[in-house]
Amino acid sequence: MPPKKKEEEVKRPPILGRIGTNLKMGILGLPNVGKSTFFNVLTKSSAQAENFPFCTIDPNEARVNISDDRFTWLCENYKTGSKVPAYLNVVDIAGLVKGASEGQGLGNAFLSHVAACEALFHLCRAFDDDDVTHVEGDVNPTRDLDIICNELRLKDLSTLEGAIEKADKLCRADKTKKFEHDTLIAVKELLESGKAVRHGTWNDKEIEVLNKYLFLTAKPIVYLVNLCELDYIRKKNKWLPKIKAWIDENDAGAVLIPFSGAFELKLLDIEDDAEREEFLKKNNTTSALEKIVKIGYKALQLEYFFTAGKDEVKAWTIQKGTKAPQAAGRIHTDFEKGFIMAEVMKAEDLIELKTENAVKAAGKYRQQGRNYTVEDGDIIFFKFNAGAGLTAAKKK
Repeated sequence: MPPKKKEEEVKRPPILGRIGTNLKMGILGLPNVGKSTFFNVLTKSSAQAENFPFCTIDPNEARVNISDDRFTWLCENYKTGSKVPAYLNVVDIAGLVKGASEGQGLGNAFLSHVAACEALFHLCRAFDDDDVTHVEGDVNPTRDLDIICNELRLKDLSTLEGAIEKADKLCRADKTKKFEHDTLIAVKELLESGKAVRHGTWNDKEIEVLNKYLFLTAKPIVYLVNLCELDYIRKKNKWLPKIKAWIDENDAGAVLIPFSGAFELKLLDIEDDAEREEFLKKNNTTSALEKIVKIGYKALQLEYFFTAGKDEVKAWTIQKGTKAPQAAGRIHTDFEKGFIMAEVMKAEDLIELKTENAVKAAGKYRQQGRNYTVEDGDIIFFKFNAGAGLTAAKKK
């Protein structure tokens, strides 16, 4: 029998932004639009939320459990002692103001906090309240969106000035550096046209260059509109169509989610589960928080697979496009070094068919090699050569 051909390694296409699993979702917006209130209800924490600009100076950070019926079912099915869900890391960034890119307000520090996040919830205010001041004087969400996006764009242009000058000097001495210089010039032209870096069409090599600089406008954005309680319940607000039109024109394809900080606070104060369900039923509505968390997690280009057994059910965070050996490496580096195969079934199939044996009988339990791209909701049992891992470790 001829020797088995070695499986060729298939490379994952590069992702625009940081690579990793401990990524952060920042909460961005003008002062007094409800960012800290949103953070509080999202994380059920007690970050300070008061009615004055720059209430938040140092960013608050927390992680939020991602609700998943599949995870709940697995925990109940395996009667496990240890339950480890997936989490979304959230950062409450202080309010940006017009001129932040030039240091207005506490602009430079705040923009550095934006840079430390990999994607953003852009929160805009669509409620009127005389008791809550607006830094621009009146409520106008589309104007506020313009202000924030312009400040991020201007900061990127400022970053480019020094980067292009340095790249220009390098490519004079080394012609192989010309590609980086040309890529940065293309970024500058895009930004000067009023567009964000994420709106450009970039090839793999260009993305590698962009990821050296991590431009603010390269970050994916999820738009959140903070409504008053009544508008949220009745699903109607005069600004929503205008905000949707603004997004279609300026950030086509981005997600828009209406929510109400006031409503979520009221819901948070109802401790009895039955009473909370009755309140929601009476108002014919639901909380928006679960949807916001899941959309934020996806904006970071993250997903998770499960390992499941009597000892533990755990959701392991990976970036989309991760191959099986690298997913195994999330559990232990030896799993990746000595990877043999991944035995995979879908959580949905197990839930439908009830037992692993039934999944196998249905032909839905598969052995996958090193080129298998792990999918969200996979339940995986990895087989690996422990000796290979130990040998590799000894060679170091």
